[in-house]
Amino acid sequence: MSFRLTDHEGNEVGPETLIGRPSMVFFGFTYCPDVCPTTLSDISGWLDDLGDDATEMNVVFITVDPARDTVETMEEYVSYFHSAIRGWTGSEEQIAQVVRGFRASYERVPTESGDYTMNHTASVYLFARSGRFVSMIDNHEPREFAVPKIRRALEEET
Repeated sequence: MSFRLTDHEGNEVGPETLIGRPSMVFFGFTYCPDVCPTTLSDISGWLDDLGDDATEMNVVFITVDPARDTVETMEEYVSYFHSAIRGWTGSEEQIAQVVRGFRASYERVPTESGDYTMNHTASVYLFARSGRFVSMIDNHEPREFAVPKIRRALEEET
């Protein structure tokens, strides 16, 4: 998988950014009314449960709404959650490429107000240090199931 995106501090990132440390990757958008803030709050709680091990994780929130989610918007949004969470954005083409690479999905859905919302994959992708896919953590998965999955990714050898 090959892609280039920009993190919420303006740094270029790509697949190599996710290698060498276990990673959690979640797709969403800052205007999301419920799934995204709930999931990012859940992730923040899981990271709190991991204690010092949380610093070993790459935790990435990738927007599926790059038209509204600029670097500045992502920076403000991720600041409301655990400090380990990074926000990534890019052009429409870059986002489409990364979503395809992860075999995720998203679509723009018009709303009655003339605005739009985004439907998107709502699970968290979990990868080992090597970049090998380990597991998915489902939307609303209880903490007692999610945290052991993350620990397995942390413990896996490269």
